[in-house]
Parts: sequence; C-alpha cells; structure tokens
Amino acid sequence: MRAWVVRAGEHGEREGAALEEGVLLAGWLGLGDLTSTATRDDIKASVAAAYPDEGPYTVGNWTGQLLRFVHEMQPGDLVVLPLRSLLVAVGRVTGGYEYRSAAPDGLRHVRRVEWLVKDIDRQSIQSDLLDSMGSLLTIFELSRFGAAERIAALADGKPDPGRPDADEFAATLTEPAKLYEEVRRRSADEPLTLSIRDFLAVWGVPRRYPAAVEQIENDLDARGLVTVPPFTEGSLESQIAVLAGGAEPDGAGTSAVTRLTVTTSSSAVVQSVADDARHLVDDDSQTRTVAYRVSNLDSANRMPECVRVGDSLRTAMTLMVLRDYTQLPVLDADGRLRGVVSWESIGRARMADSEADLAAATVRAQEADRSDDLLDWIGTIQKSGYVLVRDHDHKVCGLVTDSDLTVQFGIRVRPFVLVEEIEQRLRRIVDRCLPIDRIRAVVPRHRASQVNSAANLTFGAYGHLLKVPANWATLGWLIDQQHFLAALEECRNFRNSLMHFSPDPVTDDQLRPAQGLLELLRSLDPQG
Repeated sequence: MRAWVVRAGEHGEREGAALEEGVLLAGWLGLGDLTSTATRDDIKASVAAAYPDEGPYTVGNWTGQLLRFVHEMQPGDLVVLPLRSLLVAVGRVTGGYEYRSAAPDGLRHVRRVEWLVKDIDRQSIQSDLLDSMGSLLTIFELSRFGAAERIAALADGKPDPGRPDADEFAATLTEPAKLYEEVRRRSADEPLTLSIRDFLAVWGVPRRYPAAVEQIENDLDARGLVTVPPFTEGSLESQIAVLAGGAEPDGAGTSAVTRLTVTTSSSAVVQSVADDARHLVDDDSQTRTVAYRVSNLDSANRMPECVRVGDSLRTAMTLMVLRDYTQLPVLDADGRLRGVVSWESIGRARMADSEADLAAATVRAQEADRSDDLLDWIGTIQKSGYVLVRDHDHKVCGLVTDSDLTVQFGIRVRPFVLVEEIEQRLRRIVDRCLPIDRIRAVVPRHRASQVNSAANLTFGAYGHLLKVPANWATLGWLIDQQHFLAALEECRNFRNSLMHFSPDPVTDDQLRPAQGLLELLRSLDPQG
C-alpha cells in the first residue's frame, strides 16, 4: 500500500466535485484521453502535443505527475486531499484511470475513490508529515517517515503515530538541564546524537530564528558544550552530536572532541559526526552562519542512488528507467565522485562506439561542498539540472536538482505572498470604507500630514484603526470584532518573524493562522 496526495487545483476549485462524486481529479485543461498510453514516453508525447509552448522541463514534470496518476497509483492505495478549510480528507483508491469526455474541461481525468474521512484536523498531524504534504506538485507520493501507515491510522480515527524512526529518547529531553546531564553521563564514543529538529525542541523552538540561535549558543557556551556539526548548518532532519567540548583533557591528555575523531564505533551516524568533528574551527574565529547553505536543503543530506566504478552501463540504464532519473553519479569504492552518467552522455558514447561501457559514458559532474553558499550554485543547477554535494571528506552525501530548488523556494516564498495579500486587502478595505481623517488619527500627530491613504500605515496600525468602535461599525462586518483583532495581531507577529532570517521553512501549522485570516478577508471582500 502506498500513499499519495492529489490536490484539487491551486485554489481548491475541484474540491467540491471530488468529495461529492467520490473521485480524484487531475486537472490539466486541454489534455486529451490518456487511456491508451502505456509508457512514460506515450504520456510525454500527449503532454507535449497539448502544450506545444511549454519547455522540456515543464513537459517532463507534468509527465511524471500524470504517470503517477494514470499508471503508478493502484486500487487499495491511500490518497490525501488537502482542503481549503485547512482540514484534510483521506480516501482509498477503488478504480483505475478514466477519461470522462462529456465532463467540463479540467474534470475529465479521474480515478474513483472511497472517502474514508473528510474532516481530519491538521493539528492532529505531526509537523514532519504535514511538511511532506506541502509540495507544490498536484500529484505526488508520500513516501517518507512511514507515511502510508500513518495516513492509514488517521483514516481509522487514530492519532498520527509519528515517524517510525522517531527518537523516543530525544522526546524526554524536555529542557536544557536534562540535555546537559545526558551529555555528562555519556562517554565520547557514544555521544548524544539527535536531529536538529529534536535539538531545537529542547528549547521549545521550531525554527532557527536569530534570537533562538543566540540563546542556544549562549547556553551551550556557558555549559562548555558544542554541537557537531554546528546546529546552524544542515536541514531540520540532519543529525548532530552534543559533546562536552570545553571539558578538561582525560587521563591520556585528549579532549572529548579528539576522542570522538578516533572512534571505532560502527554507527554510521557517529562515524559521520566524527568526520565533521575533524573540521571544527577555532572557537575564537567561529562566526555564526548567516548564508543559506547547500546543506540547508534536505536533498543535500540524503545519499543519492548511484553506480560504482566497474558496474555495467546496463545497470546504470536500468536504474535510470526504474527510478525515472536523468542522471546517476558514478562513485569509487571510497564514495568519492568520479563523474556522472546521463542519457545524453550514454547517447554520445554509443554514437562513437555501440559497445561503449560505463567508463566511456561517464562525464565530469558538477560538485558543490555542503557548506557552500546555495546562491552561488543556483545558476549552475538551473543550467545543468543538478549539482552533486560532497562532505568534508569529499565523499558524495547528496544531490540537489532544479526540482528541489523549485519546491524549496516555492515553500519559502508562499508565506510572503500570503501576508502580502492580507495587507493589500486590508488597505483596499480601509481606503474604501474610512475617510482619510480617521486613518490619520491612528498615527503620531507629526506624521499625520504624510499619510495620504492606508498604504502609508504600518501593518500594526490596522489593529489600532479597527479597534475604534466607530471605524468597526463603518465596515458593517457581521463577525466578532475581538476574534478578528486577535487574528490580526497573530498575523502581525507572524509577519514580523518572517523578517528575521531562518534557514528553516515555515510549516503548514505555522501558516495556518495567517491562512485563516486571509480566507476570512476574502469572504468579507470577495473582489479579486
């Protein structure tokens, strides 16, 4: 059993039809019947013919999504439908792909589904699973963190059981004092290791805001602790170790950090941490990371599928077809990059020699260090479609594609777009309903003459403006004033937090209050 997400349009425009008719709706206006397609190439040809002005990237991306909908999704699989109400529906696929030629365009590509539950509160879903549902794709699989089993539990009315690999011990570290005691209790060859997400939870913070980072760093310094690698680097799922970096030497005259670097532990996590410990810089020269690093992307910390020097070209081609890859890294026995094999390089090699092997089809690859500034690599990734990521020992540890960039920056831009629309709607409502003298009344007297419209107000000023009984009455809204003002204040705080750098994406949970306020404003002010 697998689990999928099938969205009901960018603004949920197919949501009603999906729930009422018991179907999944793929959308794609203007695309004809895909019933006769048997392969990815068949679907790609149909997509390219229906959208001749689209480039190869878009055609390939849409092809992958439709391939999942038409062929990969199977009866018995679970499917998630995120709703505009911020609830979630879960169903079980009951039929194969159908094309309804008589239906309105956009409602023709369907699969039958039995809706098991239509009102799951997102608050009952843990943040890692919610984050996985946050892809900007219309059709995608939920394959991480035991998603299928967790979706099944939610459909049965049970709480989200959480990640099957969740660190139950980390959950007991509910305050810094418990973390410190646990580090003291452990030896250097069995350091306390946990995810950055779980580490931040010790201080009760979900993201690495500057103020939170400063507090945590000060607390660690005061206790003589260090994280390896620094908790400011990597994604929230990256593993770190907490060490007594300031403790005096042991009987052999070595520090805890040095003892870790010579550990013979068989644990892959500890070995990786030991490798990073060798590259810690002088504490006096260490400055906080403020750039957005390559390592901040999840895919940069996830070992990609690869082939090894000496494998056959047939092996590489089989993997590329099975996994729908356009390229594969070629590594040596030590995990270091020797190049990349792609469909283009295979074609060129076979043109020169029909019996060409993997070595002949291997070409130079783009390779970034995980600590590099991501902005420096965006142009290369857009041009080449990918960049491989190496660790401190020059071993491959990840792969970043143009698709990863699209998703990552889409997730990061979404909160700003949402807040911008809230502010634009507030401006329009205030300018339409309130005279300028009332607007000027909420700003300091020395600035009043500079205010010509609501556009000159700060976001926080709207709360003061709409708190005035006469102003609220003028709007004529049939809603509760206190709840609205509380939502507006919560949005103001959220907006202010966005202005502070954090390498971590905003989750759906964190977006929910602002999204709810926007939906309310859209109802009160239905103009586009």
